[in-house]
Amino acid sequence: MKCPRCVQRIHRAAASCPHCGFTLADADANFGSEDVRLRCLTDSAGILRRGDRPTVEAAMEKISRRFPQIFVAVYTGSLGEVANIRQFGFWLLNRAAFEDVPVEKPNEAGILITIDPESKAAGMVFGYLLDPFLDESDTFDCLTRAHSHWLEGRYADGILRVISHLDVVLRKRSRQARRDPEHFERKAGLRARPGDVVRGIRAGHGHAAEEKAEEVHR
Repeated sequence: MKCPRCVQRIHRAAASCPHCGFTLADADANFGSEDVRLRCLTDSAGILRRGDRPTVEAAMEKISRRFPQIFVAVYTGSLGEVANIRQFGFWLLNRAAFEDVPVEKPNEAGILITIDPESKAAGMVFGYLLDPFLDESDTFDCLTRAHSHWLEGRYADGILRVISHLDVVLRKRSRQARRDPEHFERKAGLRARPGDVVRGIRAGHGHAAEEKAEEVHR
């Protein structure tokens, strides 16, 4: 993963970023240390038009059915001038208690899309259980598909483009994993339990989620 603050590459098991010292406590200091209860599709900014929500939710549910080990969440809101969308997304994925996600499916298996319409910024983060299957170039490609739609204010269309490309990426990884399972098993085996930099609020369900996440390729 990359540090949410200095964007240098770090190991997810690190207690803090070795480059800048960033920890989850730093994000908590900015955004709060309490659990945040919300639904997978939370449009706090009110940018979705009438009729958009069912369409977006259907796309989110479709990818979750195809890959039942994971879930996709979308949050829109104004983060303010001092907020960094990368740090906010990292914090929210760690602190959110998604009311419509089964408790046995932890945040470490989640993919979060964050949109701040005021600053015209968007970000995409994923839990460490997806490390063997996704990287930041994949999330960049997903967001790129939505860029022109979001600039025009067509937020639902952009979200659908992100989810559609994410589906393509995960299906590609699934095929690759079937052809070369040892490669993905090695990547999963190198994954250590997270340190203080990443700590999900539903950590008690982490072990079961790890077993499921490694089945994405099956």
